[in-house]
Amino acid sequence: MSATPLPPWAMELKNPPSYKARSTIPDPPGYPSSQPSNSKKDKKSVPKRDPPSSEEMDTLKLKKAWEVALAPIKSLPMTAIMMYMSGNSLQIFSIMMIVMAFKNPIMGILGTNQAFERFETETNKSKVLQVKLVYVIMQFVALALGVWKVNGMGLLPTTRSDWLAWEAQREPVEFAVPGL
Repeated sequence: MSATPLPPWAMELKNPPSYKARSTIPDPPGYPSSQPSNSKKDKKSVPKRDPPSSEEMDTLKLKKAWEVALAPIKSLPMTAIMMYMSGNSLQIFSIMMIVMAFKNPIMGILGTNQAFERFETETNKSKVLQVKLVYVIMQFVALALGVWKVNGMGLLPTTRSDWLAWEAQREPVEFAVPGL
């Protein structure tokens, strides 16, 4: 049995062609060349940026904390539109909207410290406390939106007859009957 010669592609795998350092195709605009150049521009050293000071870091952390604090209010318009469009009748979609309107702000209030712990340092505790207060107020505004929806659905006990068993229900002055 004689050994069969290798096909050409297998020979190329064993002995790959050498890398050509110079290419005739120029680099695209903005693409740095992999070859070192001798221009004066490249020889200038770019000054190294100093690491940020503690005051700069505190300012940056405070800005990020404000972004977190104002995030709940940014979602309120969309939530309000969805609640308005879902109607005031008891349906599964309206009930899901009510659950979402109460669950998200309550979970946000309970998780206030966890939301801001990465921004708090010894030097900016008082400023982060103000941001936390604004965050809690925004969560209460979101909670008030849920209360508005529940009131619109007629689920809040707002009359005396809702609370007292011997109080008579209010009688409507007139009835509306759809005509055919």
